Amino acid sequence: MYLPGDPGEHVFFLQGGRVKCSKVSRDGKELTLDYHGPGAFFGELCVFAGAPREEMAEAMKNAIVALLPREPLRDLIFADSVLAFRFAQVLAQRRRSAETRLEHFVFRDVHAKLAALLLELGREYGHETEDGIKVDLKITHQEMANLIGSTRETISLALASFRKRNLVHLLGRTVVLVDREGLAALC
Repeated sequence: MYLPGDPGEHVFFLQGGRVKCSKVSRDGKELTLDYHGPGAFFGELCVFAGAPREEMAEAMKNAIVALLPREPLRDLIFADSVLAFRFAQVLAQRRRSAETRLEHFVFRDVHAKLAALLLELGREYGHETEDGIKVDLKITHQEMANLIGSTRETISLALASFRKRNLVHLLGRTVVLVDREGLAALC
């Protein structure tokens, strides 16, 4: 998709697959900012500034992406107040999510951050089964670590602890939330 420093000339609309937006430090540590699925858009800050990209976006699954140049999108936003409001709503939700994630980074321990992440994934990607909420997003321990600012090893230990306490079941890369109230109590 794009790398830091690439020109911010287009907004990307995801038609299928999954895209990860992240930042990577000079020493190779990665912080995942967000995952986007079908129907989402990303790279939208170029609409306001047109500055080079600061993050990177990479396809995690076979992504089908439509590109819209920033100027025509700006024209649409100026011309259609309903579109402008909906665009602003998405940006506000993303900011709220980023603020919550920052609060978790600063004030919560790994177990609380992981429990909050699992509950969020359950709300966004889960469906009810007889065993609990099955998260339909295949996610690795490293990807979870990147989302909450931790390490793969720490996530593996925390998940093992959650499994022992019967809060989750792990089926390969699939997580089933068995006890949502128990997870929420950790947050």
